[in-house]
Amino acid sequence: MASVGATPGRTPQGPGPREASASFPSPAPVPDPREAEEEEEEEPAEIHLCVLWNSGYLGIAYYDTSDSTIYFMPDAPDHESLKLLQRVLDEIDPQSVVTSAKQDENMTRFLGKLASQEHREPKRPEIILLPSVDFGLEISKQRLLSGNYSFIPDSMTATEKILFLSSIIPFDCLLTVRALGGLLKFMGRRRIGVELEDYNVSIPILGFKKFALTHLVSIDQDTYSVLQIFKSEPHPSVYKVASGLKEGLSLFGILNRCRCKWGEKLLRLWFTRPTQDLEELNSRLDVIQFFLLPQNLDMAQMLHRLLGHIKNVPLILKRMKLSHTKVSDWQVLYKTVYSALGLRDACRSLPQSIQLFRDIAQEFSDDLHHIASLIGKVVDFEGSLAENRFTVLPSIDPEIDAKKRRLTGLPSFLTEVARKELENLDPRIPSCSVIYIPLIGFLLCIPRLPSMVDTSDFEIEGLDFMFLSEEKLHYRSARTKELDALLGDLHCDIRDQETLLMYQLQCQVLARAAVLTRVLDLASRLDVLLALASAARDYGYSRPRYSPRLLGVRIQNGRHPLMELCARTFVPNSAECGGYKGRVKVITGPNSSGKSIYLKQVGLITFMALVGSFVPAEEAEIGAVDAIFTRIHSCESISLGLSTFMIDLNQQVAKAVNNATERSLVLIDEFGKGTNTVDGLALLAAVIRHWLALGPTCPHIFVATNFLSLIQLQLLPQGPLVQYLTMETCEDGNDLVFFYQVCEGVANASHASHTAAQAGLPEKLIARGKEVSDLICSGEPIKPVKELLKEKQMENCQMLVDKFLKLDLEDPSLDLDIFMSREVLPAAATIL
Repeated sequence: MASVGATPGRTPQGPGPREASASFPSPAPVPDPREAEEEEEEEPAEIHLCVLWNSGYLGIAYYDTSDSTIYFMPDAPDHESLKLLQRVLDEIDPQSVVTSAKQDENMTRFLGKLASQEHREPKRPEIILLPSVDFGLEISKQRLLSGNYSFIPDSMTATEKILFLSSIIPFDCLLTVRALGGLLKFMGRRRIGVELEDYNVSIPILGFKKFALTHLVSIDQDTYSVLQIFKSEPHPSVYKVASGLKEGLSLFGILNRCRCKWGEKLLRLWFTRPTQDLEELNSRLDVIQFFLLPQNLDMAQMLHRLLGHIKNVPLILKRMKLSHTKVSDWQVLYKTVYSALGLRDACRSLPQSIQLFRDIAQEFSDDLHHIASLIGKVVDFEGSLAENRFTVLPSIDPEIDAKKRRLTGLPSFLTEVARKELENLDPRIPSCSVIYIPLIGFLLCIPRLPSMVDTSDFEIEGLDFMFLSEEKLHYRSARTKELDALLGDLHCDIRDQETLLMYQLQCQVLARAAVLTRVLDLASRLDVLLALASAARDYGYSRPRYSPRLLGVRIQNGRHPLMELCARTFVPNSAECGGYKGRVKVITGPNSSGKSIYLKQVGLITFMALVGSFVPAEEAEIGAVDAIFTRIHSCESISLGLSTFMIDLNQQVAKAVNNATERSLVLIDEFGKGTNTVDGLALLAAVIRHWLALGPTCPHIFVATNFLSLIQLQLLPQGPLVQYLTMETCEDGNDLVFFYQVCEGVANASHASHTAAQAGLPEKLIARGKEVSDLICSGEPIKPVKELLKEKQMENCQMLVDKFLKLDLEDPSLDLDIFMSREVLPAAATIL
């Protein structure tokens, strides 16, 4: 509201427009001729795919009629453009795509494009939308568990069937489970493969298999957890307790030095999708190696600073599309575009032989300069912040400039109008003012007199009463009506015209949205590689080599990337599991000698190489690894309703046994300790013998165990596939010295007593434990300790004496026979 007041005997004060806020809508093999007739008789294979997309994750499952198998991919993160889904479609080429009718805009747009792709004819997939209720989690689980599967023995109970299926199907991947349930519903409706059969004939399902896209390495959530690739912990700030978690000590935490959120998001995506694509991996390593050169340090730091201004462009573009743009959005976009231009100019001076630099130099087009120039010439950032709305700079629109000048000169003009109005009013009215209210116009405002009690008293000749507010009466007069006709609603007119200019500017930006999206993709990639280069420089990492012919890994003096940061000294160790020999490595050694760290170190170095990072080793050669399986820690949960040992078997070891190939890396630590020693030892031996029976196709396995009987009883077959390693130690009197060095051989004892002493157990307990252990090893009977036995007897004697002393022989209700039979005789038996 703008106001002006005029009072007899003093100069009226001019008005100023009040601050206002506004929201504006503003690529087939050629068949052999001899097989042509046989092929004509066979029905062509069909693939039916079901997909769900939610919160940035994909759940995918498909049925292949050629082998009657359902394949599934565990929940995987994907970009809003659904690039991962497109890769799946390109690889399997489904006949139909089934999804929920309730989808967000990204999936709807993707399916629309898929249905309109003429180049896919005649194999363009049919898009099938099912009600969202068909994809419910509980009903999907029920369909999976109640299915009739030929690969499950009829003798299994319902509970055993559930446990068997849970070792194959990841029920913790909710989207995948829902996609499997929706796929089963669709197959039941369409009667896939049994269209001409009786309705009681079920659709043949010969198995469930996990699939991964070509070049992607399969790693489950347990592996991410036990290797501490990711580790979430509660945020220490009281202001962020409700908002979630922060990253703890993890591989992601020490490598994440990204300056923009999209870089951090891309790094997490690379971690969740390690790859075997050597071209992609080497392209990442080339950039890291370039920035590790001393002469390129200044350039790396400058690029890092520029990347700090790359913000959430997709969110801004979304707001522009909805005309919900904020003033801060224009500032952020302006800084982002100019920073992108700085990145382009810097990359043009860098070697164009590196693909990323070439892409940034070429694809950051002049459209960016055009956007920045438009925003810089049109948007008045200071004025926009002051008025909390979009305003334009002078000389953009002459009409707007003229109206703003009028609005600026309005106070002095209204002062004069108020003076003239006061001359025509009743002398009892001491003062008046002329105010301007947006959307209403100009009004005459006078104070309420004591005589004005009722509404009828508000009427003044020649004035139209409007309303009463804060003891002031507001009227329309002839002059205010004339001002409305002459000046109009200046505030609203200016805002409407500036909103129109903002809309036109938004259209110019949205027309160039593709280049902004590409800027974000390339900038986030550069951000990730700069972060990895910074970590490699600080921690002394080296570049790994990739050898497709090597099935396994070779590591020279490798280090655990997290442990070396926590320990004052760290002893590096080498590992080699390539070729035919030594595919199964059995590692023994005392407790706390470093067996688990060694296993995790091998897994982490392999993982880092598969995401395109330098690794903590002098040298590392990584072969064709398609998966990493672990059984290191038990992931207990009350909600699973399973014992710790069942989780070890069902959730971890069973996955490795069912899915590991000759290219897989399997890390097993202390498996079998959760049950009876003999049973645990037998299961461990059985699992290893199962893999050894595969011969040359055996996975690469590292097994750390304290079951020395595994070697002493020769439970494993002798041959080149098995190699025995131990952690080097030295006994110095009663002390055990750890060298934390891996060497060939077998440990002769677990030295549990040494660990117990370090844990602070009493010496008597430790000595008794060693005595019992020696008796068991020698096969002699275990006898109770005489001193402890005497102490116990004395305690029992004292208790019996106390009972006699408390006895009241004069009590008529006392029955000595009962006392002797219930109290004395049982106590005497323990004493004698």
